[in-house]
Amino acid sequence: MGGPSAEREVSLSSGQACADALREEGYEVVAVDAGRDLCSVLQDISPDAVLNCLHGRWGEDGCVQGLLEWLGIPYSHSGVLASALAMDKQRSKDAFVAAGLPVVKSFITSRDAVCAGHVMDPPYVVKPNNEGSSVGIYLVHEASNGPPALAADMPDEVMVEAFAPGRELTTTVIGDRALVVTDILTDGWYDYDAKYKPGGSRHIVPAEIPDEITALCLDYALRAHKVLGCRGVSRTDFRWDESRGADGLILLETNTQPGMTATSLSPEQAQACGMSFGALCAWMVEDASCAR
Repeated sequence: MGGPSAEREVSLSSGQACADALREEGYEVVAVDAGRDLCSVLQDISPDAVLNCLHGRWGEDGCVQGLLEWLGIPYSHSGVLASALAMDKQRSKDAFVAAGLPVVKSFITSRDAVCAGHVMDPPYVVKPNNEGSSVGIYLVHEASNGPPALAADMPDEVMVEAFAPGRELTTTVIGDRALVVTDILTDGWYDYDAKYKPGGSRHIVPAEIPDEITALCLDYALRAHKVLGCRGVSRTDFRWDESRGADGLILLETNTQPGMTATSLSPEQAQACGMSFGALCAWMVEDASCAR
């Protein structure tokens, strides 16, 4: 847990929650704040399995998965290739398009180009191509007079994506089963604070939406999981413009390391399907392997 990414604090919360739950399930747990000495720390511990609660770069993009493969330590969630592919938003969308899954237009361009003028007709979204949890996202409204003023710490290359209006929906996949659909209600943009601060958003589980849209979310989430080659638990996010019916359902992205905090969506969905938080953590540990 932890690590050096922009999502460090959330990862620490996820890791602590999972460690506590696994101890209650009877496992012997060592919590590791991942640093540059991670390789030697893991060699000293010599664990039977690693529950990967890292979020963002280095922990979710194939890097730590490659280290665990090298050390021969079974680990949870997706393997090297699926993790790297899912973390690269544009390449994962290319895979979705090839599989016939619905996405909006997007492309990679330079930070300087985005700051110089509109690179797409508003409304559109600018985001890092390889971060999660709504880190560094800019929504350019239709009435915007000029381009966004990106922060200095934004990468040199960013992803620009047409804004998909509508409701925020999400579906978790565990193994080969898509669970349920959650409708995420916020007062504004579903940003970092809305995701992780108490009261930042409300979750309707299961979502009160037409059966057709529920079925499509479950189908698309499972197909996305398989297209990327995911293992263990993943979560796929959608936007649904209900005025357009089934045509208004858009796949945004698939997360290979969904949050495991008190306000996180995947544990909530598992609970709605009869799986306790402890049972979910135990399932991920028992599912751990190499060569994922």
